[in-house]
Amino acid sequence: MAMDFSLLFKHQDMLMHGAWITLQVTFGALALGLVLGILAGIGRISRRVQIRVIADAYIQVIRGTPMLLQIFFFYLGFPQLYMLATGNGFTPDPLITGIVALGINSGAYNAEIIRAGIQSINKGQIEAARGTGLSHSQAMLHVILPQALKRMIPPLGNELIVLLKDSSLISTIGVAELMFTAKVLGARYYTYVPFLVGVGCIYLVLTFGFSRLFNALERTLSAGSGAREDKGAVPDLG
Repeated sequence: MAMDFSLLFKHQDMLMHGAWITLQVTFGALALGLVLGILAGIGRISRRVQIRVIADAYIQVIRGTPMLLQIFFFYLGFPQLYMLATGNGFTPDPLITGIVALGINSGAYNAEIIRAGIQSINKGQIEAARGTGLSHSQAMLHVILPQALKRMIPPLGNELIVLLKDSSLISTIGVAELMFTAKVLGARYYTYVPFLVGVGCIYLVLTFGFSRLFNALERTLSAGSGAREDKGAVPDLG
């Protein structure tokens, strides 16, 4: 059977649409994951036991179960639970369900990134902020988190790339992202290799581009921090 790679150009619009859906899912899930990650990450180091238990339970359950199971639970299981509770059925939107499932999964991993970033900041910083009259929440929001963010950028960049690749899992619930598009086109022409190779190249370009972007951002922030530190340094007079 001949493998016609010219089919990629014939259906480039469909593939680009799939790539656009993939990016929508990735950034939507990342945004939700950051919100949940901040809440769970701060909850993990909260002084209230109840909050720590809830945050830890969320992280352990999500990180301890397969992402595909979570996607199926929200798409197939949650509507059934809703019907049992209310007596009314509904059909979830695959795209929204995919974003929510990936976002909740990402939040559990982001929580550990954010917790580690916050704890990497010297405790004297929050004590000094509290000494100026700020509440604990204000000190965390205005003093600790901005400093911790620079240290979180490399792992958060990795999380974005992981989300981009894991977004292919929602093709199993019918979201027309890249992998779903490749399977549909492969089935139409009875040849999968050209479309799988083409989609693989698109993933590679996207992941490489985001990797270089975050590396540049990390260097920029590191250079800015280094310049500020140099201004306050005592010159070496030999």
